[in-house]
Amino acid sequence: MREPLDAPNMSNSSSRSLSRRGFFSRIGDGVHGAALASLLGEDLLGAGAPFSNSTNHTREVFDQSLLNPHFEPRAKAVIHFFMNGGPSQVDLFDPKPTLKKFAGSAPPRDIVNQIEFADEIGTMLPSPYRFSKCGQSGMEISELLPHLASVTDEITLIRSMYGEHFNHEPSLYLMHSGRTLPGHASLGSWVVYGLGSENQNLPGYVVLDDPKGYPVNDLQNWQAGFLPPVYQGTKFSSEGPPILNLKRVENLPSPLLQAEREILQRLDKAHRQERPFQPQLDARMAGYELAARMQLEATDALDLTQESETTLENYGINQEQTRSYGKRCLMARRLVERGVRYIQIFIEYQIWDNHFDLDGGLRYACGKTDQPVAALLKDLKQRGLLDSTLLMWGGEFGRMPLSQVRQSSVPGRDHGPAGFSLWMAGGGVKGGHVHGATDEIGHKAIQDRVSVHDYHATMLHLLGLDSQKLTYPENGLDLRLTDQYPARVIEEILA
Repeated sequence: MREPLDAPNMSNSSSRSLSRRGFFSRIGDGVHGAALASLLGEDLLGAGAPFSNSTNHTREVFDQSLLNPHFEPRAKAVIHFFMNGGPSQVDLFDPKPTLKKFAGSAPPRDIVNQIEFADEIGTMLPSPYRFSKCGQSGMEISELLPHLASVTDEITLIRSMYGEHFNHEPSLYLMHSGRTLPGHASLGSWVVYGLGSENQNLPGYVVLDDPKGYPVNDLQNWQAGFLPPVYQGTKFSSEGPPILNLKRVENLPSPLLQAEREILQRLDKAHRQERPFQPQLDARMAGYELAARMQLEATDALDLTQESETTLENYGINQEQTRSYGKRCLMARRLVERGVRYIQIFIEYQIWDNHFDLDGGLRYACGKTDQPVAALLKDLKQRGLLDSTLLMWGGEFGRMPLSQVRQSSVPGRDHGPAGFSLWMAGGGVKGGHVHGATDEIGHKAIQDRVSVHDYHATMLHLLGLDSQKLTYPENGLDLRLTDQYPARVIEEILA
């Protein structure tokens, strides 16, 4: 037990010096003590304590109940098709006839200075693909995307995106968290932090990764960062059991199962009370509790045998080329129907990173994804879910309008972050609308430019969240998805 420190005699030079222990025992007196207690309390409590966000809703970090948005939302859920690798805008979405005039010529100096692989610079390369005006809007789409061409009247195509870095790793961090560095919260984590989940028996943020491998940055793409770990993405698999160890090895009577869970809850509560202020522990316990509730709900949600043969055919699940991605798209629809807030669908490792063999790479990537994506959009519309579900399609950057030449290989295209395309659909955005433009060769965004932070702010806005008000206190700062960067909602694309 600590002994009380005698009051020091300031007039007596022989009074004993104030020890570290004594300092902390006395600093609690007065205003200084109150200030220190506040700072230490914030540091110790951290993410493991109750907090209130800017919407004035106080809650525990593991409470996934539905919260009120800042204003009336256009969308309730998001499905994010992340096309890792960098799809080529000039070959898919942004036709540039002027490029044909410069075919085979050396690229301008300003482009050369932005090339990642300077020793592999080729010549200006026009797209070899035919573009057609599609739908009532007349939106021009490449022949490589015939299924998307059939639903262009439902999408907003943004042709004026621009990034901050030409390497994959920082660009993926930027697209997923608003910063080019690791350790920051991902899009889905922010959304679930701000809105919670509508279904207590399923995760609010689900990741459907590709069985052929993780994208660049691996699991960091769906991390919670500085947010409480309960908000990180939960990975479901499309091959084999969607969730490992979900079913019990032995079947037990319901009363016995209930008694077992009640005992575990009491033990968990006692364990937690002895170890306060441990957000990782809180998240783990919340995860186990969710897993118990998921045993019935998740099994049903991911059971594609309940779907009709026509639906399976529409998504391409009966074809080898589209089966894997089609299954994940159909899973996404079933999860949205059950109240999951944010679903992210990844594709195999760097499938769009076409440094060489441009034609072979693009045909492979488009062949795997085009039909399932369009099928999901049509399915959501037919079921009355498109208006309340925001679809987002795109990668971390685009490609250069010149060839990249590697020894003994068919030419491709290098990374192009200065101007690229992506699209959004449903959830309150205009249909059949094209926003912004790149220069005459498709290299740089020049008209109605859209930053990644603008893109994030618009997504939050459609969900009823103000990017400036959605904050989390960390190290004395109110952190945001858009952080200290200027960001605007792209009002021009809102329906």
